[in-house]
Formats: sequence, C-alpha cells, structure tokens
Amino acid sequence: MRQTEASFQKKLIKQYEADGWYVLKVIQCNKPGWPDLMLLKPDELRLVEVKAADGRVSSIQAYRHAELQMLGFNVEIIKP
Repeated sequence: MRQTEASFQKKLIKQYEADGWYVLKVIQCNKPGWPDLMLLKPDELRLVEVKAADGRVSSIQAYRHAELQMLGFNVEIIKP
C-alpha cells in the first residue's frame, strides 16, 4: 500500500522531535512554495520539503527552494 505524503510527514515530524528538533509545519505562508517543515535547534535551521514516493516538486517550489539556497539556506527534499 502506498504511503501518503501526509502520513509520511507525520512520521517524520515525530522522528525529528524525538531527535531534539523543534518542528514547525508551515501550512500557510506569504511566500508560495515555502518548504513544508522548519526544524529548529539553537544556531541551526533545516528546511524540509516532504513528498510522497511519486511526488514532484512544483515549479513555484523549485523557484522558492532556489531562492532560499541563493540566500544561503539548504532545502532538503525527503521522500519515503
């Protein structure tokens, strides 16, 4: 059975929190295409785009990820 993006994301959030991250799930933002999750630790920030196994990054997501990378932020794309 195919794992949905939502169920995979819930598992990831639990895993990251167990590893000591403060996790924010970004539902709505003034910047379309912003990554799904912001992971925070003191002096550390991770941005994570969660996709289903067959999911694809949209054009606005690719644009936003490239913009963030130009600003010095790393954006991870994670699939099951």
